[in-house]
Amino acid sequence: MSESIKGKVAAITGAASGIGFACARAFVDEGAKVVLIDRAQDRLAKCCAELGPNALPLAMDLLNPADYADMLPRILDLAGGLDIFHANAGAYVGGEVANGNPDEWDRMLNLNINAAFRCVHAVLPHMIAQKTGDIIFTSSVAGVVPVVWEPVYTASKFAVQAFAHTVRRQVAKHGVRVGAVLPGPVVTALLDDWPKAKMDEALAQGSLMQPKEVADSVVFMLTRPRNVTIRDLVILPNSVDL
Repeated sequence: MSESIKGKVAAITGAASGIGFACARAFVDEGAKVVLIDRAQDRLAKCCAELGPNALPLAMDLLNPADYADMLPRILDLAGGLDIFHANAGAYVGGEVANGNPDEWDRMLNLNINAAFRCVHAVLPHMIAQKTGDIIFTSSVAGVVPVVWEPVYTASKFAVQAFAHTVRRQVAKHGVRVGAVLPGPVVTALLDDWPKAKMDEALAQGSLMQPKEVADSVVFMLTRPRNVTIRDLVILPNSVDL
């Protein structure tokens, strides 16, 4: 029997677009209250207006370490609790290492790795104290299958996988579940640097998914009975051969 998330409080990073916004919509539709975390204040306001009174905006720059000190208190003040934290925010850089820009790598690595780790560090004491909770990471199939055209991005997602698996084993005894959703290519802003020809070909071949399909998978993970953890959920378009 599945477990409802109705009445629970969730917080999602990178929630003003793409997978984050699709998950926020799915959670609200399931009856949860959702804190949408993003640095884009204008987009946050529009997203929350679209989703209704159970969607609450929290403007935060995940690349600013100082912002983490009051992240949890602000979530609790806004929503009155926290049951689900979805570390979703991320960036993408692909291409040949020899021609890459290490400054762009730094920003991506800080967002994909450091920001995700800091967020979890900030909210875990609360979940441990209440002896229940869910942490979900938006990882990538690149976190389990090295993708030749995106080596630095792949490395960042391998780091996320290692962190998720080890933290999961640390906190399971406290009633806190930790899992990762690992999508293949999804139509989001992360693919903005794909060459147009590659994007057109992928769309024509059906090798890209929509954010809602990932959001549906996350809801499935969260609604399993409490004695079950979906450790990794890989979701791929049928035409992706990995």
